[in-house]
Amino acid sequence: MLKGFGPNIWIADGPTVTAAAGFRYPTRMVVIRLSNSELLLWSPTAATKDLRTAVEALGTVRYLISPNSLHHTFLGDWQQAYPDATVYAPPGLREKRKDIRPDAAIGNTPIAAWAGEIDHAIMWGNRITTEVVFFHRQSGTAIFTDLIQQFPRGWFEGWRALVARLDLMTAAEPTVPRKFRVAWTDRHAARESLRRILAWPTEKVIIAHGPPVTDDGQAFLRRAFRWLAD
Repeated sequence: MLKGFGPNIWIADGPTVTAAAGFRYPTRMVVIRLSNSELLLWSPTAATKDLRTAVEALGTVRYLISPNSLHHTFLGDWQQAYPDATVYAPPGLREKRKDIRPDAAIGNTPIAAWAGEIDHAIMWGNRITTEVVFFHRQSGTAIFTDLIQQFPRGWFEGWRALVARLDLMTAAEPTVPRKFRVAWTDRHAARESLRRILAWPTEKVIIAHGPPVTDDGQAFLRRAFRWLAD
């Protein structure tokens, strides 16, 4: 269920989903309450009755966010449950999910609905997906989806465990998997976005697939992206 992660920010872990080649991924969503008590739901997990009740106790569900073109499995269910909520789509989602009504696209410019409370940067130029990274100012939290991962040893079995190890998915510290590193076709664009991200006064980091980082978040991000910054 919902767990507080700081002032006006919560996380909720959802069910495990199976992706390509049988790789299993845990799911995690973030709920942010804006100053007007409207709620932003980042990467919504399964819309169970209990979770919806807990979310509604925090405020009014107003914004549904898919942070990249891979995290959309449950988005349609939340849109159906909250038809008045605005769905913000990242690059690539419109083409992938024709059944979801995208109300607005996420671009490089600040989003007026939460300007001054939440910042974002788009990591352009990756062949796998274009991820939007968010920053919640009040809690000092940067929010990543797939660009940073860490799975515990034993999560994968057989050949998948070997692939995960070689891909750095089970490294000692959360980091950018090798498949994303080699998938960048425009590293200049990625570095420009990274400069914006590293300028945020990040104290904590939430990632969809791995343990949160709860202190010295800016230093952690510099380590995770040292290969790109160099």
